[in-house]
Amino acid sequence: HVQLVESGGGSVQAGGSLRLSCTTSGYPTTHFCMAWFRQVPGEEREGIASIDSDGDTTYTDSVKGRFTISRDNAKNILYLQMNGLKPEDTAMYYCAADGAFCGALWEHYSYWGQGTQVTVS
Repeated sequence: HVQLVESGGGSVQAGGSLRLSCTTSGYPTTHFCMAWFRQVPGEEREGIASIDSDGDTTYTDSVKGRFTISRDNAKNILYLQMNGLKPEDTAMYYCAADGAFCGALWEHYSYWGQGTQVTVS
């Protein structure tokens, strides 16, 4: 099974940048769809971006032009570069993986990391 561990979260002022990383292990994820989600306590989990095995990406409208999802298959790392951060981006960010599905629906993903907190002031 796939294990995912996020890192790179922290506190940043509005307009700043952060890069989140998700290190995968336990099983090669080259052919998996990978995605980033975020969640505020008491609210629904929101799909932010996804990247499939061919490198094709999708983004939710609120982060287009600001966030970039990428993957380094050789190092088994998924990234989320976040620029122009806004207070509305404050959330716990999770990476996810699945071998069969892709997209922004959390129900499609089988494997999840523990989350990393992003706080934008």
